[in-house]
Amino acid sequence: MIRRVYSDLQGFKDLEFRPGLNVLLADKSAGASKKQTRNGAGKSSLLEVIHFLLGANNPPDSIFRTEALTNAIFGMEFDLADGFTRVERSGAPRERLTVAGDFSTWPTNPTKNQGVSTLSNEHWKTALGHLMFGLGEFSGAWAPSFRSLIKYFARQDRDGAMTEPMKSSAKQRLVDQQVGVSFLIGLDWSVPREWQAVRDQEKSLEELKKAMKKGAFGSIVTTASKLKSELIVADGRARRLAAAVASFKVLEQYHRLEQEASVLTRRLAEIADENLLDRRYVAELEASTAEDVPPAPSDLEALFREAGAILPDLVRRRFDEASAFHDSIVKNRRLYLDSELTMAHQRIKAREHEKRRLDERRSELMTMLQSAGALEHFTALQSELTKAEAAAEVLRQRHQAAEALESGQVKLEVERATLSERLRREYAEHDEVIQAAVLTFHDISAQLYEQGQAGDLTITPTKNGPIFDPHIPAEKSKGVNNMRIFCFDMMLMLLSLRRGRSPGFLIHDSHLFDGVDERQVGSALAVGAALARQHGFQYIVTMNTDAVPRETPSGFKVEDYALDVRLTDATADGGLFGLRFE
Repeated sequence: MIRRVYSDLQGFKDLEFRPGLNVLLADKSAGASKKQTRNGAGKSSLLEVIHFLLGANNPPDSIFRTEALTNAIFGMEFDLADGFTRVERSGAPRERLTVAGDFSTWPTNPTKNQGVSTLSNEHWKTALGHLMFGLGEFSGAWAPSFRSLIKYFARQDRDGAMTEPMKSSAKQRLVDQQVGVSFLIGLDWSVPREWQAVRDQEKSLEELKKAMKKGAFGSIVTTASKLKSELIVADGRARRLAAAVASFKVLEQYHRLEQEASVLTRRLAEIADENLLDRRYVAELEASTAEDVPPAPSDLEALFREAGAILPDLVRRRFDEASAFHDSIVKNRRLYLDSELTMAHQRIKAREHEKRRLDERRSELMTMLQSAGALEHFTALQSELTKAEAAAEVLRQRHQAAEALESGQVKLEVERATLSERLRREYAEHDEVIQAAVLTFHDISAQLYEQGQAGDLTITPTKNGPIFDPHIPAEKSKGVNNMRIFCFDMMLMLLSLRRGRSPGFLIHDSHLFDGVDERQVGSALAVGAALARQHGFQYIVTMNTDAVPRETPSGFKVEDYALDVRLTDATADGGLFGLRFE
């Protein structure tokens, strides 16, 4: 329980608390604005001081960093693990906390210097979690933490803690709610933590799906099997290009040899053409030789006889000369044709020799050119390989993403089904814990409402983790909704006490009773006082005096539980801090 809250700030209202119900009353001036009452009376500021001393962060916009408070020291004396503890803290940035008490059971011993024990805020939260809630053995993401649990026992309206029973702040994530409530009532909190792992994976898959629709992945999301086929083809092309690059030899004289090979090719073509012409010429010569048969002498004599009939003297005188001349012509023609044939054959032979020589040289050149290449060819081949490898890598990433997406979705479906079954089995095995929570909530609400209007708590193992749903008829009204929170918090207090994992105090500020029927406020305070007395915890309430219920259960008076200190916003020094600041 909290024994005392104090400060060295001049004008601060030191508060001393008793066991059971404690009511801090504040007088609110008629027509006071919210700005005037933000730190005017200081009811909500009490919660801020307590949270500050219980390890809350101290950001630049914290009230404890304002010029009026930054150098002030605030302190609290309270029972921690059945031992007296004192803690003091100032608003100065990175200031260490000063503590006093029995440190023998603390997970981290404070540093002692000149008789003063100090520790960092992180170590202080670790000690509080260990000593209040037994959190020493828990670690990892979304494990129960002291700050997430203590907020259920000291809700702050400015954090949005007065909207839903499961939410201790407006920004609290579902996993933090499920883990915290499961832990406090005695269920396995690791199951909802694993649900969060599934939700995180689902979020990653959604991000992956979005990424596959844009950027390097392209605009079309296809199946993993189709991408696999495309990847095989792309990898094959890249491997072939890589092999070509690996075997490529750069030949510095490549272009000169290429030109020489080209000249040889043209010359060989010319030789082929020239040989063709000469072979045709040889054929013609051989045909002429075969056809060129000289006339028989008898034919020549017959010709001259016929001519002699006309020119007898002349023909008779020239016959011998003509015969000799004809023999000479035939002989000369044969010699000419034989000479032409010989020369043609020699030309063909010479060209064939040249052709063999040129063929050998061109073969050498082609072998060299085929086994090597020019530098620019090698560079172009490398560039093509780079493009092919990049294209294959994009396909590989798309395939991996598509495969991860498909297999991940299947895996998550299996994990959801497994967790759902595990959650149902967990609830079946711990049915007594669920019964205790349901009956406790029902019994508390039954003390606030008439028969038939009592609330009920349902604990449902859903496909999104456990859902704790406290219900009270007509809960849509603000007042009834606030009573749901009252009953829920009381239920958490009683169950955590039974498990020995409780701070030992519960704090409700006046915002919890906004809009609540006067009789219900009286009943709630009376129920809180009775439960605190019966189960040995401390119940602290802050309330405006004009909201104190006149109708209360028989034998119960709010004034009997009021603290000696009463706050007011009527004067500048009447609030908790004894001053006003922006």
